[in-house]
Amino acid sequence: MNLKSFVLESCPSKLSDGKVSWSSPSNIALVKYWGKKDNQIPENPSISFTLNACKTITELTYQKRSDKTEEFLFEVFLNDEIKPDFKPKIETFFKRIEVYLPFLKAFSFTIKTKNTFPHSSGIASSASGMSALALCLMSLEKSLSEVKMTEEYFIQKASFLARLGSGSASRSLEGDLVVWGKHPGIEGSSDLYGVKYPYKVHDNFKNYHDTILLVDKGEKQVSSTVGHNLMHDHPFAQERFKQAVANISSIKTILETGDLKAFIGLVESEALTLHAMMMTSMPYFILMKPNTLQIINKIWSFRKKTALPICFTLDAGANVHVLYPEQYADKIYEFIKTDLVAYCQNGHYICDRIGFGAKQL
Repeated sequence: MNLKSFVLESCPSKLSDGKVSWSSPSNIALVKYWGKKDNQIPENPSISFTLNACKTITELTYQKRSDKTEEFLFEVFLNDEIKPDFKPKIETFFKRIEVYLPFLKAFSFTIKTKNTFPHSSGIASSASGMSALALCLMSLEKSLSEVKMTEEYFIQKASFLARLGSGSASRSLEGDLVVWGKHPGIEGSSDLYGVKYPYKVHDNFKNYHDTILLVDKGEKQVSSTVGHNLMHDHPFAQERFKQAVANISSIKTILETGDLKAFIGLVESEALTLHAMMMTSMPYFILMKPNTLQIINKIWSFRKKTALPICFTLDAGANVHVLYPEQYADKIYEFIKTDLVAYCQNGHYICDRIGFGAKQL
């Protein structure tokens, strides 16, 4: 697939009112992407676990317009409360995707969305939110199309569109492992959209658990968009991109062999490298909080003492994702409750596990 594959030449003539709803999950990257080129193209490939409980549910209501204005017409609601501050991001998204969905100005939209987790707190709410909206728009395109659309094309174009709203949103449509970014060792991988990981995965990584410790539920001090842009002149950027490519190759072997020790080393290194790039950009910034470090040290101490395969990863925020296999869940979850939850804001955490992608409601 290339850019032209997703272009609609003209607005379909068959227009009708309607409503569609999708639920789309967040994801947590194991090998991170940090830095992008024009048109939301990643500087390096990434791979993520799709989550199950952390979702955005979006309802898109659309009505035919009789006016001929050149403006997009829409309202956005979060938890039934109108959110005018969301409009600039959606406006930018619509401008980016209009060439691929030329019917956008033929409708007025009401976008009602809600999350099962705190917004803007480092749980990739933009990933689940933009992927849910992209899926709703693809359902609209499908209903307008006079040509039968394959499921493969539907998912690829939805991922392609979602990427133009939020890069990591391209990884939030399928499960349980998704790759985004061209990599020579991953067949079918693309910078344009995410692809379901196509190779053998050891049973050790099936039904993996992710307990998300909400260290800070507030809005991030520095947005991911700003952080990505700071990679353009970063002194260590090129070496980081090479490292990520090498780590995708490494994790491919790890996933096949079930090597939990190697998985832990790679995933934790990736998490700390992500934040190291933030701390060494100009201007520099720190998204981790003191309790983030307390949790990491507790995990290291517990793992050394028990030899249980528990590890952490971080997204672009202060919260800690605690990853562990299904077969050790009881012992590790008990440790989380007794030793780690005390470091969460108001004791809040989310028990999640690897999921299987978006659903139409």
